[in-house]
Amino acid sequence: MDLLGWQWLALPVVALLAMALGSLLSRITRSVFGRFARRTSTPYDDAIIARLGKPLSVGWAIACAYAMLVPLDLNPRAEDLIHRWLKALALVVFFWALARGVDVAQQQLSGSGWIRERPGTRSLLTLGAKFGQVFLLAVGVVALLSELGYPVASLLAGLGIGGLAVALAAQKTLENLFGALALGADQPFREGDFVSAEGLLVGTVETIGLRSTRIRTLDRTLISIPNGKLAELRLETFAVRDRLRFNCPLGLVLETTEPQMRAVLTGLDRLLRAHPKLWPEGVTVRFKEIGSFSLNLDVSAWFATTNFDEFMLIREDMLLAFMRVIAEAGTALALPARNVHLMGGTPPPPQPAGHAAQPPAR
Repeated sequence: MDLLGWQWLALPVVALLAMALGSLLSRITRSVFGRFARRTSTPYDDAIIARLGKPLSVGWAIACAYAMLVPLDLNPRAEDLIHRWLKALALVVFFWALARGVDVAQQQLSGSGWIRERPGTRSLLTLGAKFGQVFLLAVGVVALLSELGYPVASLLAGLGIGGLAVALAAQKTLENLFGALALGADQPFREGDFVSAEGLLVGTVETIGLRSTRIRTLDRTLISIPNGKLAELRLETFAVRDRLRFNCPLGLVLETTEPQMRAVLTGLDRLLRAHPKLWPEGVTVRFKEIGSFSLNLDVSAWFATTNFDEFMLIREDMLLAFMRVIAEAGTALALPARNVHLMGGTPPPPQPAGHAAQPPAR
């Protein structure tokens, strides 16, 4: 650029003054609009004004720079180049503000009552916000290149020609991306759910991302699974259960008499039905079969709790009470047993190798 010496010195001064004025005008703008926002009942406008501080500062700085370039009397070539870069920076600020608006919208919708009533849409909302920001980034890059004078049409044509090669090279990435969409639409689980993936992996879902899902295991390790592979697994979530099953097969000794068996069955049934957390349907206390070493009972019930720690305490109380009922009935729990009968006689002496065994003498 053919500029005079004082013009070269004035350009950084203009830039510094523009940034200072932009920061001041941004504060004034947010203060004025914040007063109007506080009068409304919706929190979205307050949040968007708070998040647009930096984009507003840069935007006002660009406007001030435009105004302060006029007294410098630059030559047409230098002025056109600087204006082009300022326009490009304005495009960056515009898409930056839009991206922050999408982020604020996602945060506000996540805390709304509609989402709280439909928690399954929260992860889908997060994925939608990420896709929206990626889309804005792509459009912003294309607009920026166009403003800087690059041949965007030929660039897009070249991308179309090389799109097949890119798609082939990014098969796994696209697979994981569509896997994230499938997980978000189908909602087999949500962030915070305790899940099991085909019984091989058990843990709590921490993050559902665009490429992978992170699960915190029982050993407190963090496992990252690609979404494409996770979408193909048989997933089991424990968070949607409305009750927990108590299943306790029992075996009594074979010496148990009929009155003792009836006393045990009655006592177990009474204990279960007296518990305040018992689910009223599905209680089973039955004499199932006569086994090889025990008289087997089938005892099962449901308890109205979804907290597994609480269920473990309930199960412990029930098992201790079952032991008391069995003892009061005069019988006992059976243990696996096997009778070994030793036959009399002396084993024959070992024969030398190569000799056939001789028949016993009569």
